[in-house]
Amino acid sequence: MTDNTKQASSELTNEDKMARGSAWMTIGNIGSRLMGVIYILPWYYWMGEYGDVANALFNMGYNVYALFIMVSTAGIPAAIAKQVAYHNSRQEYRTSQRLFHRSLQAMAILGLISALSMYFAAPVLSQAAGGGVDLIPSMRSLSVAILVIPVMSVIRGYFQGIQNIAPFAISQLVEQVARVIYMLIATFMIMKLGDGDYVAAVTQSTFGAFIGALAGTGILIYYFRKEKIKMDILAENSKETGNVDTIKLLISTVKEAIPFIILGAGLTIFKLVDQYTFVHTMSGFTEYSKNQLIALMALFGGNPDKLSMVVIGLATSMAIVGMPLLTESYAKQDYKGMAKLVTNNLQLYAFVMLPATLGMMILAYPLNTMFYKPDQLGANLLIAVCISGLAQGLFMVTSMMLQGMYENGSAVLFFVIGLIVKIATQTICIRMLEAYGPIVSTTLGMSVACYLNLWKIHKKTRFNARLTWKRTALIAVMTAIMVLFAGLTKFGLELVLSPDSKVQSFIIIIIVAGVGALVYVYMALKLRLADKLLGSGMARFRTKLHIK
Repeated sequence: MTDNTKQASSELTNEDKMARGSAWMTIGNIGSRLMGVIYILPWYYWMGEYGDVANALFNMGYNVYALFIMVSTAGIPAAIAKQVAYHNSRQEYRTSQRLFHRSLQAMAILGLISALSMYFAAPVLSQAAGGGVDLIPSMRSLSVAILVIPVMSVIRGYFQGIQNIAPFAISQLVEQVARVIYMLIATFMIMKLGDGDYVAAVTQSTFGAFIGALAGTGILIYYFRKEKIKMDILAENSKETGNVDTIKLLISTVKEAIPFIILGAGLTIFKLVDQYTFVHTMSGFTEYSKNQLIALMALFGGNPDKLSMVVIGLATSMAIVGMPLLTESYAKQDYKGMAKLVTNNLQLYAFVMLPATLGMMILAYPLNTMFYKPDQLGANLLIAVCISGLAQGLFMVTSMMLQGMYENGSAVLFFVIGLIVKIATQTICIRMLEAYGPIVSTTLGMSVACYLNLWKIHKKTRFNARLTWKRTALIAVMTAIMVLFAGLTKFGLELVLSPDSKVQSFIIIIIVAGVGALVYVYMALKLRLADKLLGSGMARFRTKLHIK
């Protein structure tokens, strides 16, 4: 990094840092999630008649795995990012380094304990979920990845804390590419060249998480070695306020991390409620077989999640980038800066999430056809999941904001209230709406949590709610215009193309998405909204496109 680059970096405003960080996180997060979507095309096809059941087993294993990951990392990555940002803002660089090294040691031990726990608990967890013996091998293959991921996550948290998001994002991409390549090769060899055992294919597919984790960690180590030189120089000029006991600091960081465990696993906990209640509840008042119920669970849980999580990943990216910036403003007692960051973050959320969600809803049927098969129920459930995704994404953004302001207790309390609403409405929603029930109860629970989060954030920062709502209304109008153009384009294309064909669905998706994106980007640039939310660089982009 040259002196000029360093100087430019130091002169970036919080909004510029937010936009730049969000761009990198979007590349990494969305890129990795797109890889996680694209692999479905060959994977689902090779599974043949076992496609839905195999996908359900895959996702049931991953839901439990995600919870173990959150426990095994103890929320440390996000907490490390927060603490590193805090101490670096006070020029206490040596404290940040010591905390990082202690965290690596602690996470390696915790990862081993968590991996062994998941491996030996797999039979009980599989039986309780209704997956039976077929789910045990997948859970055990996923437990191996937990040996590596906690260490990888700590390094990512460190880069997040120093606001160098590029290595974080690149490691996400590399991790996903390595995982997908392994699982596709293994699935093809088993299903097409081997005996066609779909359970074995799912097991090898989940083992790909370990392969991806190794690749992602390797990339992070490479970048960390380059960054370490600069951080060592800063540490030599560190302005410590006194001798710091890093063990005590790590313990306090772990205490600080407990809310990150709960809130980071928030979406997963909601999915686990579905996983451990849907099959049992439906069995009580319907005559569906076990495999039919698992396949139905894939239609509302596994299949739509692959697509909707791409959109939710946008919100996650913004939340990850925004939290250290809020913490930095809090450490400097810059309350005006905090309010401005909150306003900008909420507007950026609406700016990205509304068009992305509505666009996916318009294309629900061809998307379901292209990635899975022509199925009106599957498409309808995808639409419902997209609507729910708006609440889930907002929950991620607002809960991270509260944590960035050290309102951890409030964030956890509001999540628990939302979870109680979810559990209280789950059974009645399933009985009334069957496969739609879990989606509706999730939306209700998340909406309650989001409302409480926003209430607390406004009370804490007094951010400009009027400006936020005004801009959000403008974004909603822009989205409606985009939907009109996209909808008319889709209607015209379906007069000559069939959304029941995978190839023709792909053509419909590309053209409709392209028209929608062009209309929305043009309006955002023309109305100067992109400049306000994404920084001054949009002016140059507008000039290149000859938009006045």
